[in-house]
Amino acid sequence: MSERAKMIEQYMALAIQPVMRGAHKRADIARNIEHISELCYAAIWLSNIDLPVRLIAIPEGALQGFTDEIFDWDHEYYVDHMAIDIPGEETQALGKLAKEFKTYIIAQAKARHPEFPKRFFNTAFVIDPEGEVIHTHYKVQVFAREHSTVPHDVWDKWTELYGTGLDAFYPVVDTDIGRIGCVICMEGSYPETARGLAMNGAEIIYRPSYPEPYVANEMWEIQNRARALDNTAYVIAPNPAAYLPMEDSKFPIDTFGGNTMIVDYQGRFVSNHESGGTASYAGGIIDIEALRQYRARSLWGNWLKDLRTEQFRVIYEQVLYEQNRCLNRMPLKHAENDEVVRAAIRRMHDLDIWVKPAYMREE
Repeated sequence: MSERAKMIEQYMALAIQPVMRGAHKRADIARNIEHISELCYAAIWLSNIDLPVRLIAIPEGALQGFTDEIFDWDHEYYVDHMAIDIPGEETQALGKLAKEFKTYIIAQAKARHPEFPKRFFNTAFVIDPEGEVIHTHYKVQVFAREHSTVPHDVWDKWTELYGTGLDAFYPVVDTDIGRIGCVICMEGSYPETARGLAMNGAEIIYRPSYPEPYVANEMWEIQNRARALDNTAYVIAPNPAAYLPMEDSKFPIDTFGGNTMIVDYQGRFVSNHESGGTASYAGGIIDIEALRQYRARSLWGNWLKDLRTEQFRVIYEQVLYEQNRCLNRMPLKHAENDEVVRAAIRRMHDLDIWVKPAYMREE
């Protein structure tokens, strides 16, 4: 029996909730990693009393902030001045932390890609207890203010490199603490992304960061709990505590609302740090053996076993969104991209998927 086939003992997972500083040059990232490290030291020192900490999840934006989205930077400028390499000096700094505490670390960054030299991708990565990057995931769905390239934007070259299977879009890494997959922020708003990971074997889904007002109005919580319940998987969802967007900001702004959480495979809270504003964390016990037993024994709530996949395939036969958008051009800035989004809305009406509201029918 392989090590990974053996029973996995319960362990502690920590979802870190740092105060972010917006990075305006790559050197600024070191300052954020220093803060993350201090927070991890405090969290691990306390949580190891309960059970060994074997997994730490760091939210989206914790390294670089959201400078790209807020300030509408030119894509190539970001590639040259802010995007990191994975692996690189930033992953090495986090790797030292992973090695010191013998824990896995999951984090996110806007990163360059060796096959797409003029593009950056929003990337989640897993570091093992030896300090090595063992997994990367490239965000497949972005919101209207994000400039990151996604695989669909460069579809022809992406599929030539990686194929069209689950591993090309929803990769999962098999570790001695369970099988881990990643979705980032907006990706978690779509059931399909977490389902893709689950169909590829994921037992733990990392889903970081969501802004206000979508935390306070419970959208963040509903999505995280639903993705866990839908897929009989743990969801670890770290969210920033607050944000200092400018280089000279003196007072943090609570633009994310905290609400960092860990959700179990039946959609129940393992831990939920409801407040934001100050750096903290959510910690809780992960029991992979219990998850595996439930998947194997239940005739009800382990939903994936019942999928009549042919019935669902017809939902997605209609093409809705422009493919290869960024194969031969840069990702668009905000004003231009807004027109692309509005065109997508018009397409939904033209195809009679959505009914136009009364004010549009009168035009």
